Amino acid sequence: MSAPVWSVDPRTGNRREQVATEATAEEIDKTVRAAHAAAAALADRAQRARLLRAAADLFDQHVDKVVECADAETALGPGRLSGELTRTTYQLRAFADIAEAGDFLDVRIDHADASLVPPRPDLRRWKVPLGVVAVYSASNFPLAFSVPGGDTASALAAGCPVVVKAHPDHPGTSELCAALLHRAAAEAGLPQEVLSVVHGFDAGVELVRHPLVAAAGFTGSVRGGRALFDAAAARPRPIPFHGELGSLNPVVVSEAAAAERAEEIGAGLAGSMTLGVGQFCTKPGLVLVPAGEAGDRLVTSLTAAVSDTEPGVMLDPRMRTAFVAGVRERAELPGVESPVTPGANGEHTVSGGFLTVDAERLAGGGDYDLLVEECFGPVTVIVRYGDVAQVSAVLARLPGNLTATAHLGAAEAAGTEDTGDAGAARLLAELTPLAGRVLVDGWPTGVAVAPAQHHGGPYPATTSTSTSVGGTAIERWLRPVTYQNTPQPLLPAELRDADPADVPRTVNGVRQS
Repeated sequence: MSAPVWSVDPRTGNRREQVATEATAEEIDKTVRAAHAAAAALADRAQRARLLRAAADLFDQHVDKVVECADAETALGPGRLSGELTRTTYQLRAFADIAEAGDFLDVRIDHADASLVPPRPDLRRWKVPLGVVAVYSASNFPLAFSVPGGDTASALAAGCPVVVKAHPDHPGTSELCAALLHRAAAEAGLPQEVLSVVHGFDAGVELVRHPLVAAAGFTGSVRGGRALFDAAAARPRPIPFHGELGSLNPVVVSEAAAAERAEEIGAGLAGSMTLGVGQFCTKPGLVLVPAGEAGDRLVTSLTAAVSDTEPGVMLDPRMRTAFVAGVRERAELPGVESPVTPGANGEHTVSGGFLTVDAERLAGGGDYDLLVEECFGPVTVIVRYGDVAQVSAVLARLPGNLTATAHLGAAEAAGTEDTGDAGAARLLAELTPLAGRVLVDGWPTGVAVAPAQHHGGPYPATTSTSTSVGGTAIERWLRPVTYQNTPQPLLPAELRDADPADVPRTVNGVRQS
């Protein structure tokens, strides 16, 4: 008999209701095969767009119900969740526009030319959907990175059916969102099997191993993501696994920036590292601050701001336990201090805080390597440095990240400082290899959904070079195919000379719209 799946209130730890059962291997096989059979129904780009817009409209109509359910399971609060739902519907509509426009097909046509050496045949290239996509929901974003989130929206826009493995922290929200997506599919004239939801740890493993699953998208822990990534690679036919696993998101505050606006930076850091109880994948987890009076003022400002931050409820008791243990282990390292001690607060909440260490200790590695691992929750590590050589030594020890940030003085930002090798350009050059998004004078929490966005980075931030946010996220679910000397009637409409489908094309090296 399948195990029950319960919705749990993280504020009390009590079960709310049973919402589903864990899927068996046989049920996973049936679900994936049904999704595979539904792929042909997604061939029409206009119909995909109708599905995504209908879904966005339905979520707009049921805001209160969706937000209430998500808050009951995550304790993220109605304000935060309302904003997340707005982001989610924006993503759905944005990918509807992308599906209709067809730029992602990257149509390229080179006509035959016998005068070239060697002679060129007629070549016509475009991109086709991979097939069934497995999506693994995120714990900390029950909407924007879960059932109706960016992975689902981009995969459907690409023409790929989706099977979502729901996160156990918000199964009721997942079922509610799936029901709305099924209604949207019906309104668009599509079978509901273009989107399915399954539950259970074993179901997630079975899903990535199923021979008809063609790709996977994951947002979660390094441990869980790496296990699924390895399973995807170990298949008889390996598949792409686009995983977002973990990120420290380093910040470097220059001496000039600290001298000019220490208090502002301290307060801004406090807001960013405690946002959402520190449960953002872009939380700044390591901040290099200069030694001396200006850096002291920054730490004083941070102390005051973090001390004024209310305790919060984490997404589930397991995460809370891991956070408390992780902070304790780091705080016990020699030379590590806790000006504001983060950790347990009551039975279900945690308090934010930060740790400090000098750059020389951290650059030495050993046990201090623990400080350059992500600790999920409202904590950051302040590293006090004496010169730019120490900054470079610390940065050299860091793994890959989603983001890296520099806070600069006014002259540094304007490019008018005269500091030689210690200048802002050199710092950005050091940060660029570490992350997929490099920020100046800002905070990394908050990821704008835009065509130029890149939400990814070197391992372990992600397992591929692609983005999970922004229009180019669709590229993860496509592969190129070239037709050579193919008769016109046999070509897809987008590749024909006569009455082609209305998509941008590059013909003989010339871009056409």
